[in-house]
Amino acid sequence: MGVSCKKSCSGKNLIFPILIFLIGFICQTEIKADVYEDYISLFSQLAIEQQEEFGIPASVTLAQGILESSAGRSRLATKGNNHFGIKCHKDWKGSSMRQDDDAPNECFRVYHSPEESYRDHSLFLKRDRYKPLFELDPTDYKGWALGLKKCGYATDPNYADRLITIIERYGLFTFDSPLGDADETVMFIKSTLGATHRVRKTNGLHYIVALPDDTYESIAKELGMNVKKLMKYNDADKNTIIKPWEEIYLEEKNDMATGEQETAMIGEGETMRDLAQRYGIKLKKLKSINKSVKSTPGTVVKLK
Repeated sequence: MGVSCKKSCSGKNLIFPILIFLIGFICQTEIKADVYEDYISLFSQLAIEQQEEFGIPASVTLAQGILESSAGRSRLATKGNNHFGIKCHKDWKGSSMRQDDDAPNECFRVYHSPEESYRDHSLFLKRDRYKPLFELDPTDYKGWALGLKKCGYATDPNYADRLITIIERYGLFTFDSPLGDADETVMFIKSTLGATHRVRKTNGLHYIVALPDDTYESIAKELGMNVKKLMKYNDADKNTIIKPWEEIYLEEKNDMATGEQETAMIGEGETMRDLAQRYGIKLKKLKSINKSVKSTPGTVVKLK
């Protein structure tokens, strides 16, 4: 029996507010899960067309679009049709908008439509910087994901793992087949949503990439871990909501960043805890390194 998302209430009985809360929770959960499938349905054909013309795996293009635009919900996507976080650079002659990213008030490209954004993303990857990627087979999505990170597409140290997780979570690799058809493939994707988590390693730590609707309880149950320990490892409390594609560490994090990067900026919709997760640092230690620093977007944070 379906549940309507419309709210109605009468009388003084407490059961009605409780029912309304539960109905709202169920509706939010459904929306949260469906937004990724909706994005794939809307833009999969565009990604296939880019592969046919430029040789870029459709799965990688879609995964980047999902990640960079928060499945089409980011400010850059909704206000500027920019689905890939592409900055202006010196050769851009079109419209632009400003947003904090790796540095304050950076310039990002604005497009007339998502189609224009997808095509410009393909042209952007045809630069000499990304030339080694086109020596890979279009079906080698893992090689492309790792290559994008190696070529410097994103500063996120776990960028490749996030892309691979999204591709495998939704079976996006099926779009890479020369015979791939968007409508038929979406039906297959719906059967892959029960995929389990793959344990990965970054900064010397074992972790997984969170999927939409994950909770610490569900992850702990799947991996046979103590939920309280899992939450402690990730600086979480009972009110902490796991973000899709966030790192969830399976062991105690480091006291400081292990890589060469010494600073990072808190991005749109992020807090200092998001950086602690991204770089595998204990939140308490990160705060001690950055005393009196506000946990707000645009703030530069020391990692060591």
